Amino acid sequence: MMLQRTSLAIALALATTLALSACSNNDTASGSAPMPATSAPASPPVATPPAAPESPVPVSVASVDLGTAVGANQEVTSPTTTFTPQDTIYASVSTLGSGNATLEAKWTYQDGQSVKDDTKSIAPTGPATTAFSISKPDGWPVGDYHVKISLDGKQVASKDFSVK
Repeated sequence: MMLQRTSLAIALALATTLALSACSNNDTASGSAPMPATSAPASPPVATPPAAPESPVPVSVASVDLGTAVGANQEVTSPTTTFTPQDTIYASVSTLGSGNATLEAKWTYQDGQSVKDDTKSIAPTGPATTAFSISKPDGWPVGDYHVKISLDGKQVASKDFSVK
């Protein structure tokens, strides 16, 4: 009986050893070596495309002011829409944007009689001011006047004024 117990103990020990070795490493049972633990490879940095250069903003007329005088920056310093016959009359055209453009001032009297047409080529690189003027040494006739401002051939602003 002792031999049976010894055989049984050996069989039990062998079965336990086999079970433990099968559970401890599944890769070894399949014949492949265990894989070392590694982290995922780092992603290469994503290249940010260079910012597209800003397109220049085309020239546009922001405002037109009338007056009897302009400063060195061509802005009206004495704004008015009522003039005397002896005044020099200024139209100060403020623009935004950059590029080459053509400004035109068409001055008219009463029922559309032409007083003066004046054209200026400009090439601003940002906000700018361009002044136009009319004068008449022997004096302006009393009445209603009008100035139309065009940018590259398209009327963009107008102002009414009077001489009293």
